[in-house]
Amino acid sequence: MKIISTLIIAGAILSMNVQAQENQGRKERPTDLTYDQMVVHDPVMAYEDSVYYLYTTGYGVGSFSSRDLKNWHVEKPCMEALPEWLTQTQPFAGLHLWAPDVIYYGGEWHLFYSSSAFAKNTSLIGHMTTPTLNPNDKEFGWKDKGMIIQSVPNRDNWNAIDPNIFLDEEGSPWMVFGSFWGGLKMVKMNSDLSAIAQPEEWKTASARPRSFSYPSEDPGDGAVEAPFVTKYGDYYYLFVSIDYCCRGAESTYKVVVGRSENATGPYIDKDGRQMQFDGGTLVIEGDKKRYSAVGHCSVYNDMPVGPIFVSHAYDMESGAPKLLIKKINWTDGWPILDR
Repeated sequence: MKIISTLIIAGAILSMNVQAQENQGRKERPTDLTYDQMVVHDPVMAYEDSVYYLYTTGYGVGSFSSRDLKNWHVEKPCMEALPEWLTQTQPFAGLHLWAPDVIYYGGEWHLFYSSSAFAKNTSLIGHMTTPTLNPNDKEFGWKDKGMIIQSVPNRDNWNAIDPNIFLDEEGSPWMVFGSFWGGLKMVKMNSDLSAIAQPEEWKTASARPRSFSYPSEDPGDGAVEAPFVTKYGDYYYLFVSIDYCCRGAESTYKVVVGRSENATGPYIDKDGRQMQFDGGTLVIEGDKKRYSAVGHCSVYNDMPVGPIFVSHAYDMESGAPKLLIKKINWTDGWPILDR
């Protein structure tokens, strides 16, 4: 546990340094970037009217746009100031918001984000909406929709971060989320995505072995987070990141996947192991040449360029999290990424 604690502290220092540099350099940051200049964390993507939009961990949720996935324009953050309910719920909270997810549903765009403290489950997931992603459209504007869910230390054996919204076979929305503790949870949403459906229906989507009991303030060593569910053919696929992020070139992040004929699982890997019992087939990991680790992915099968895998990857030289986009070749019902 001493080694794990040391790594967590190192990760927290890195996170604070990244946040400080980001906050200090916001005004000086270029407005246009090429693909190789894209330093981002936890990227998700959307497509509207021939434009790709990228949303990331960052000040007010980072926002970018591109027409070719190579040249990117830096847009204004999705949130300029914290809503009052968030500052009351988490007095320590800042505008450095984590791990967004974006989905078009019910005639508008929904963005979900996390607010937390590093290596703690003092966490919550918030919600915003806008009718369009185009900042130049007069209808554009992210509107606060409040909190979806909150985790409390020593009460909850789960962590309310890393949300992903998906639809089941009947078109009903679900949210899968979480990091460490008792694994990744899945819960049904109400029809307008504003709250957890009642009565609550919870499932464990993915989990890894832990060396001590819960609940606890310590996240433990069951390193799994960043879930993302997508449908391809007859199957739903659950992608998760395992091992450790946020340590620059020392990061060990990697992505594994399982699949199920049912949106809510159980998700099973190529070897027949359930992901809720430490299963998962490797999709990508660091090559220790260019990237030390790859993780926190999102997957899209309906983009104009074809199926793509979007993530961040830690640069071996600088340690910075770089944008990584790879094409997916679906082979025998499993995702194979271009090398």
